[in-house]
Amino acid sequence: MVIKSRENLIGAWAFFVGVLLAVVVGIFFQSAINPIILGILAVLGLVVGYFVSEKDVQTFLIASVSLVIVSYAGISGLVINAAVLGIGIGHIVSAVLGTLLVLFVPATIIVALKTVFAIAQS
Repeated sequence: MVIKSRENLIGAWAFFVGVLLAVVVGIFFQSAINPIILGILAVLGLVVGYFVSEKDVQTFLIASVSLVIVSYAGISGLVINAAVLGIGIGHIVSAVLGTLLVLFVPATIIVALKTVFAIAQS
């Protein structure tokens, strides 16, 4: 019998729903993304960041900062490539990366702030 940890259940579900929503919205609504959906993604990012446990902070920060940097670089490069080459898939990938940024930037900020406050208290 497998024993499952339930300590980060809310954060895990917020992460799963956020990534799924970001990818679906990026694929199907890349031309006009509703600001309400972007707000939902940002709130889910805040929830994800709040529920990251102390033992996972370093791993989360490395992974999320890497994802944010690569997503931003990908958006910048894909927009230029799509404009020059006329590739239609560039808009889809750019929209998915943009929605992932909306999810991960708030989560990264919350975890970084929690880490700084924990360091300041010790």
